[in-house]
Amino acid sequence: MPLNEIRKKIDALDNKLIDLLAERAELVHEVGVIKKKENLQIYAPEREASLLQRLTDINGGRLPDKSVHAIYREIMSCALALEDDLKIAYLAPEGTWTHQAAIKKFGHSVEYTAGSNFAEVFDMVARRKCDYGVVPIENSTEGAVSHTLDLFVDSPLHICAQILLRIDHCLMAGIERKEIKTIYSHPQAFGQSKNWLLREFPEVDLVEVSSTAKAAELAKEFAADGAAAIGPALAAELNGLSILETSIQDSATNTTRFLVIGEKFCPQTGKDRTSILFSVRDRPGSLVKALQSFDHLNVNMSKIESRPSKQRDWEYIFYVDLAGHCEDELVSQALEELDTHCSMVKILGSYPDISES
Repeated sequence: MPLNEIRKKIDALDNKLIDLLAERAELVHEVGVIKKKENLQIYAPEREASLLQRLTDINGGRLPDKSVHAIYREIMSCALALEDDLKIAYLAPEGTWTHQAAIKKFGHSVEYTAGSNFAEVFDMVARRKCDYGVVPIENSTEGAVSHTLDLFVDSPLHICAQILLRIDHCLMAGIERKEIKTIYSHPQAFGQSKNWLLREFPEVDLVEVSSTAKAAELAKEFAADGAAAIGPALAAELNGLSILETSIQDSATNTTRFLVIGEKFCPQTGKDRTSILFSVRDRPGSLVKALQSFDHLNVNMSKIESRPSKQRDWEYIFYVDLAGHCEDELVSQALEELDTHCSMVKILGSYPDISES
């Protein structure tokens, strides 16, 4: 078939796709009207997870699953914008990994609001200035983000979704590599690139800042003084910096898990994760008994972290991730039993346990 004939067929298919997307948009609008009337949550993580799984099943490998998910991410983003003027809070400035994680989950059609720190992200959602917030919870090489764990203790918000984002750090600057005297970045980025820095820049000053995006801004501002930064390629693009090295993180599979925080719980999907906080009574064997609540009911713990309670010396709060939904029979029984051994149990949320990054 001649090239021009193939292109005519593609154009005809594009016309059909636009018509179908417009028809879909009309149905989405009707869904939004019903949700508002019945005071239902606009963003439905369980529906999102079910849709992406169904698309993966029917795709049959004709297109890469990752590409199908990316296409429908933007279609769903448009749908969210049609249903409501959704606002998502993230860590400022524009271009942080948290910002990129938020875009990966919600697409480009919704509105984004930057918070100066994680506490402000929580506060904007709690005060309903934003519908949802995105915060990091752990990195595959550096471990838990302790500040996020601490904020959950007093927050009324719940976890309603998670995002896995592959972290690919770059060295960026407005100067040549040989002129670099100072490198700015977030402490986590320095930790994730520690071996590379020791090998490539053993004599350079490393200055910790609030975010990788802020580091890029400083690299631009103080270029004449020999400043460079470590962070995402997007931060380099936004600040007009050159990327001098790519993929400098020590682990090729470096991944950060982010959480979507909101006011409501997510319904069961059949493949869920539940996050909880608990503190045990000050008695011998209390922690062992608490953990046995999950063991003998065969509820798997995928993560456990401890943090000082900040209320009494040497008292700790434990953050735990469980396999399953808090409404699943075995998980519910385990949580009830856990409560008998603890001074405090707080269910942070149950949400789809996705594995893509």
